[in-house]
Amino acid sequence: MHVRILGSAAGGGFPQWNCNCCNCAGLRNGTLHGRARTQSSIALSADGAHWVLFNASPDIRAQLESFPPLRSGRAVRDTGIAAVLLMDSQIDHTTGLLMLREGRSLRVYCTDTVFADLTGAFPLVSVLQYYCGVDRHPVPIDGSPFSISGIEGLHIRAIPLRSQAPPYSPHRADPHPGDTIGVSVEDLATGGKLFYAPGLGRMEAHLHTVLADADCLLLDGTFWQDDEMIRMGLGEKTAREMGHLPQTGEGGMIERLRAYSRPRKILIHINNSNPILDEASEVRAVLAAEGIEVAFDGMDIIL
Repeated sequence: MHVRILGSAAGGGFPQWNCNCCNCAGLRNGTLHGRARTQSSIALSADGAHWVLFNASPDIRAQLESFPPLRSGRAVRDTGIAAVLLMDSQIDHTTGLLMLREGRSLRVYCTDTVFADLTGAFPLVSVLQYYCGVDRHPVPIDGSPFSISGIEGLHIRAIPLRSQAPPYSPHRADPHPGDTIGVSVEDLATGGKLFYAPGLGRMEAHLHTVLADADCLLLDGTFWQDDEMIRMGLGEKTAREMGHLPQTGEGGMIERLRAYSRPRKILIHINNSNPILDEASEVRAVLAAEGIEVAFDGMDIIL
């Protein structure tokens, strides 16, 4: 299984267009030792030719151009993308679908609750029906494995996560199973297993077996501290209130991941406020000592 990190940042990317925080300003003026990042999305393939896109960020066009296997090459209009699987209905994970409207009907896999958001409060699917059309496939949330047509050799299981639905969703204050999912993906040829969860609000009991059984964990790395946005004057909500498990503090990601010695551990969906974006920082050294990596755009993982 080939995993390509197309985008590793949280919503807004890094640097964020309207932000002059120490991270964004530091990257622009060259005083921060880091790299620019586009908004979170990954692509998976078992054969290197046919790919499933997990989330479609607003930066999708640049991401596709950066990775030749996803571009056209076999016909006048062509793509290596066989399908798109949505982890939630957040704007930064779905609006990239609009950039794919010039092609054939989009094959989109999502849960019933996500589909309801994208045909109701945020009618993205309804808009796309006027262009390329959407061939929607339900994603089961009962733990049963499924495969994606055109992606041979990969079995996928959706794992419901208790996180925050988007602000426009009718489920914002009333979470429903399927608002946010993680995915466990197994390559049937190699036995390699990935667990991907860019929107992880808490370590729930049903996740223990999934995490322990994986070869690689690609997990929510949005915030370093729970009150990070408040401390920096960038917002009024904590990480947990926004549906993200911070890396530090009691019960934080670092502490929780110590229970799992087997898998490779990688953080993704990094917010522009997070100090781990500075590769020369003390906090990056803390992660390295814990055996935790930080995803970057263009990173390749083979399982």
